[in-house]
Amino acid sequence: MIDALTALSLFITGLIAGTLGGLLGIGGCVIMLPSLSFIFNYPLPVAIGTTITAVILTASSGAIGHLRMKNVDFATAKIVAVSGAIGAMVGSLIFFYIASEVWLLNLILGFAFLYVALRMVYEGIIKRKMPERTGNTVPGSKASKGTIGFFIGIITGIVGLGGGYALVPSFIYLLGSAVKIAVGTSLASFISMAVVSGAFKLYQGLVDVVAALSIGIGAVIGAQIGARLVKFVPSWTIKALFGFVFLYVSLRFIWQGLV
Repeated sequence: MIDALTALSLFITGLIAGTLGGLLGIGGCVIMLPSLSFIFNYPLPVAIGTTITAVILTASSGAIGHLRMKNVDFATAKIVAVSGAIGAMVGSLIFFYIASEVWLLNLILGFAFLYVALRMVYEGIIKRKMPERTGNTVPGSKASKGTIGFFIGIITGIVGLGGGYALVPSFIYLLGSAVKIAVGTSLASFISMAVVSGAFKLYQGLVDVVAALSIGIGAVIGAQIGARLVKFVPSWTIKALFGFVFLYVSLRFIWQGLV
């Protein structure tokens, strides 16, 4: 059981993660997980389990907001939610067998964050010059959407990441979706993956429930703040900056996996 000061620190961390996630459209998990691991010194398997459990709160809150704004493609969300839940089961079973191999988890996370870093640098420096797509649905076949959901579900089951960091760019770059529809649909789709993955890790005893609630509630509040800052802060500049921050995070995970 964590003390009150640690719970408050986790809440503040969640608040920061949620604000940046809401501002940049990346989801809070890519900030929460390294914070739990590097700052609060949680064992990596517990950091993964606690993060994905906290993300249930943030994904649900974000999905409700986007539902109100009609930014969710329900047909796509159903396909991805079901295939993603199945993938999360597969990924969670894989995680069950490799949870003790911390070096391997570090390497997987390192390369996952390397993708995050490169994506944010790209969006911050290059994509800001590209025209915005329009439309109220996510293009693509049911098979392509189901495949994307399944494989991202596996990633979610293994490393506790997947929502904003993987689904959003998949919808945008692979299927040609408008950004707002991609973000809203990804949040609605990701809830099932987070619930399945979180349930498995809770069963394994790899979730600090109080920490998950503290950081999750902070992130929910922060996401509302971040969403309101979008019109005041040029997100592309912050994306470019945090792209290099996540490059450091990725290299640190990789280094810890190799040494």
